[in-house]
Amino acid sequence: MNILFLGDISGKTGREAVHHHLYNLKEKYAVDFCIANGENMSGGSGITISSYEEMRRAGIDLFTGGNHIFRKKEVISLMNDSENVIRPANLSPSCPGMGYTIVPLSGGRRIAVINLLGKVYMDNTADNPFLAADNILKAIGERTKVIFVDFHAETTSEKGALARYLDGRVSAVIGTHTHVQTNDDQILPGGTAFLSDAGMTGAVHSILGVKPEIVIEKFVTGMPRRHEIAEGASQLCGVFLDIDDETGKARAIEKIRIQ
Repeated sequence: MNILFLGDISGKTGREAVHHHLYNLKEKYAVDFCIANGENMSGGSGITISSYEEMRRAGIDLFTGGNHIFRKKEVISLMNDSENVIRPANLSPSCPGMGYTIVPLSGGRRIAVINLLGKVYMDNTADNPFLAADNILKAIGERTKVIFVDFHAETTSEKGALARYLDGRVSAVIGTHTHVQTNDDQILPGGTAFLSDAGMTGAVHSILGVKPEIVIEKFVTGMPRRHEIAEGASQLCGVFLDIDDETGKARAIEKIRIQ
């Protein structure tokens, strides 16, 4: 099974990058299923119905989230009406939406996608992601061997620890949130593909997708400023995964970064 995952889509500039590159990438890699972290794709924080519909038309099959997933209230209706927008599974059970889903594909195949939120240096009340992952894997059981995890977390140590904790039990653990693609792509001994952060799909000349002058002013003055998405040259960051759909083991992992 060929899986394409796009790192955090940041605002309009990120959505434009998806329009420019996704079709060709899906053709090049013969993609069976395309996932994207979409929690920043509307104005840099949250998901709206219009941005969701736009990116669905562009070819993204399923969207994961993170700590900003509920910044736009429209996402709640999306979660209620569709099964292709999920939020971190270790948030409170009273939160709207699902933390994982199992999607049927052609030929009787299935893929499970799990979304988890980190705890280290993250201002949230999420439950332990390690124990949440254990509970989800018990619930999935033998329904599919192909299991993809988007771990939205700050530190490479927490991401690496979860990947090794789940090694051999899931197909891939790919990190998001920092918006900077890391260089530690690998297949772990048990067959789980791992990358600390898939990177950002958004403006090249920016600070994590935001206009540099705004972020610089915040650091210099210590005063709050409303973030505005940077424009201009864009990049698409993500990762391609080749997964054996019978065993769930990763056969290949390849980082993608296109400017």
